[in-house]
Amino acid sequence: MSGFPPSARNASHWLPRSRRSPGEARRCLERLLGDVVGGERFIDTGLLLVSELVTNAVVHGSSRDNRVLLELSADSVRLRIEVHDALADRAPVLRAADRDEESGRGLLLVKSLSEKWGCCPRNGVGKVVWCEIGPAFDCLEGLA
Repeated sequence: MSGFPPSARNASHWLPRSRRSPGEARRCLERLLGDVVGGERFIDTGLLLVSELVTNAVVHGSSRDNRVLLELSADSVRLRIEVHDALADRAPVLRAADRDEESGRGLLLVKSLSEKWGCCPRNGVGKVVWCEIGPAFDCLEGLA
C-alpha cells in the first residue's frame, strides 16, 4: 500500500462471491480499526465505503467461481480500502441513478466520501478499485 508508514496496520481477506461478503468485509475493517490509534474516526465512513466496494466487486467484478480480495491499510491519519477482482474489462462507472432506481448510487457515495478513489490494473489478472479517507473527509462523524 503506497504512502503508508511501516507502522500502519494492514489486513487482507479473501471473500467469496456471496451476498454475505460485504458483512464479512465490515467485520474485517472493524477489527483492523480497533488496533489503530484513532481508528474510530474512520469507522462510520469506512464501513459504508467497504460495503459499497465489496458489493460492486461481488455483483459486477467477479465471475461465478472467483473470489475478491479485500486489502486494508490504516494509520492514525488515513484509511485505504482496496478491493481486487478478476474482471479487468469491467471498470467501475460513475452514473447518476434515476430517482426510482433501487441501486446505482454506490460509486457516487464512494466519490463523495473519499479523499481520493480510483481503479487500476491488478498485477496478473483483474483490477483494483480503491479509496482513501483522511481526517478531513470523515464526513459521517458530524451527522450522528
